[in-house]
Amino acid sequence: MPYNFSGVTLLITHYNRSSSLERLLSTFQKLDCRFEDIVVSDDASKPEHLEKVKAMQRIYNYRLITTPVNKGHGNCINKGQDAIKTPYTMYVQEDFVPSAIAPVHLQDALQFMKEDKSLDYIRFWALSDKYPDLKPYGKGFSEMIFRFWNPSHLKFYQYTDTPHIRRNNFFERFGRYKEGLHGDVIDYKMAISFLQHKGKGLFYEDFSSLFLHENSHEEPSMIRGEATNWRHSNEMHIRFLRWMYLRYRWIKYTWELKFVH
Repeated sequence: MPYNFSGVTLLITHYNRSSSLERLLSTFQKLDCRFEDIVVSDDASKPEHLEKVKAMQRIYNYRLITTPVNKGHGNCINKGQDAIKTPYTMYVQEDFVPSAIAPVHLQDALQFMKEDKSLDYIRFWALSDKYPDLKPYGKGFSEMIFRFWNPSHLKFYQYTDTPHIRRNNFFERFGRYKEGLHGDVIDYKMAISFLQHKGKGLFYEDFSSLFLHENSHEEPSMIRGEATNWRHSNEMHIRFLRWMYLRYRWIKYTWELKFVH
């Protein structure tokens, strides 16, 4: 049975990982997921990758948006989103792979978006931890709740640019992605804007089950996150330094949320 995502454009950002892009597209095809449109936004990949991406258009029938020079992750998402005309965007970076159970839950998310006009965004993945404060919503999804006194720095990241679905008025609500900055900074600034403008989003609680993040040695990951060795160390001095660092982040993020626009 096909999974029809009417009103949804699949947006994929790509840079020098054409094999990963092919794996993502072929997996969606094998799962019989049918989107109203597919847009691949390329950030000036090397010629050998770009030629492969152009060749794959005949197989997967997507629109390719290119740029003559590398302008960074923010520009790559912006120009891809600018090309989308459908009411909803499902955003997936090229090095993710949907699981066999993903289509059913992605359809649930789309149905929630169509029925609940207050929802701006639904998030499908997290690196290693759930969002800290969640209110059950339905079918494995929960609403993300921002609580001021929760000491977790993760509470600031209701928004993240890992796999999600959003409305096409996202830029009108929260602004465009910042350009010319490091990817971590771009993600953080959009996360702060999401909170400042009272965004409402859902989170799939079994967050590692819908998309797998897989990379080969030939096309290593560029994903950003907190999964560093020091995070899991039990050495007392490392734990203390981490505690101090996270308190600093909490204070810094709180200040910027309240006073920086």
